[in-house]
Amino acid sequence: MSGRLRSRIQNWDERKAFLQWVWYESKRAALETSLVLGLIQVESNFRKYAVSPVGARGYMQVMPFWARLIGNGEVDKLFIMQVNLRFGCVILRHYLVDRERLDLFMALGRYNGSRGKPQYPNAVLAAKKNWEFFHQPPAPERPADPTKPTTGGPN
Repeated sequence: MSGRLRSRIQNWDERKAFLQWVWYESKRAALETSLVLGLIQVESNFRKYAVSPVGARGYMQVMPFWARLIGNGEVDKLFIMQVNLRFGCVILRHYLVDRERLDLFMALGRYNGSRGKPQYPNAVLAAKKNWEFFHQPPAPERPADPTKPTTGGPN
């Protein structure tokens, strides 16, 4: 994932820490990491200090009222990577499980405040595809050339 994110977060240490925290918080909230990365791409385009016109903050564009509901009320803490990722994943999980009974499309709409409108969920699900990880097994060893005689090896 680091290579895919290099154009957005140039510093290797920051990029590595970001990806590790996204992985940790997504797994902690039982969310797909690719979904969280897709949401971040759509919400802030990986900008730590993004602020929306309605005041949502950080990577996951967490609304300030959440700092009072599930945090200690300190809105500026939403710019701290770990806090923003934790809150964003907890909020998405809440919407997905508690409010929308596992309907991802509706949960994404609720996260964005556009419940019932397809543009936002479709954008996140499309962006999610950019962040899916596919393990590629090692290439098989090249088969022996049948035209060359084989030896029993060194004795």
